[in-house]
Amino acid sequence: MIEAPILAVRDVGVSLGGRTILEGYSLDVGKGEVLAMLGANGVGKTTLLNCMVGLRHPERGSVTRMGRIGYVPQLFQSTFAFSVLDIVLMGRARHLGLFTAPRKADYEVAERYLELMQVAHLRDRPFNALSGGQRQLVMIAQALASECEIMILDEPCSALDYKNQAIVIATLRRLNREMGLTIVFSTHAPQHGLEVASHVLLMNDRQRYRHGSVAEVLTADNLTNLYDVAIGRAEFGMGGRFTFAPTYVQ
Repeated sequence: MIEAPILAVRDVGVSLGGRTILEGYSLDVGKGEVLAMLGANGVGKTTLLNCMVGLRHPERGSVTRMGRIGYVPQLFQSTFAFSVLDIVLMGRARHLGLFTAPRKADYEVAERYLELMQVAHLRDRPFNALSGGQRQLVMIAQALASECEIMILDEPCSALDYKNQAIVIATLRRLNREMGLTIVFSTHAPQHGLEVASHVLLMNDRQRYRHGSVAEVLTADNLTNLYDVAIGRAEFGMGGRFTFAPTYVQ
């Protein structure tokens, strides 16, 4: 018996201001998979993610979620002077009644995921005073505190340096392998897909896309078509590891 997907996108179409953003997108995300979404700026990655999360309803087609969603936006900044612990506690909102204050159990959950993300020492710091990498780890802790089954992240490594990118990607890999968490994230770096994803979605334009396993879909030829620039495969020289890099320098 084939297990039903935990997230199913069916013929999704989205229009904005009379302009079609997406049309006919269909894909399944299985439980425990990691899906990396790649595409040029403006191709509709965030729009599709918003449909998956439920922040936007597609005009055509449907999105079916068979698990609780935890959402991590791009480099979130709080309007108010909340502490790190306050931010993570917000992830407990779906478990609280209207006008109900967090209980002892909610604090324990928040503290547990701060520890898991190795940012417990920042619990009393103002969230907005943190570095970009620290904020992303705190937002991941917030999503985990919601007790999600699917984590969706919009360019989690955007504007981060290499060290903080490595920390975030290693964290996603650990959450998937140790907790079995299903993860969907957008990125501009094919290497992130190679490092952590099981599947990839290449969004060429509003209608053309490729979806499948990393081995099948994440190739130099497909990336060249995706970004309209020559991209080659670069071997590291040991252990069979490789990456992709543009070859446009003459």
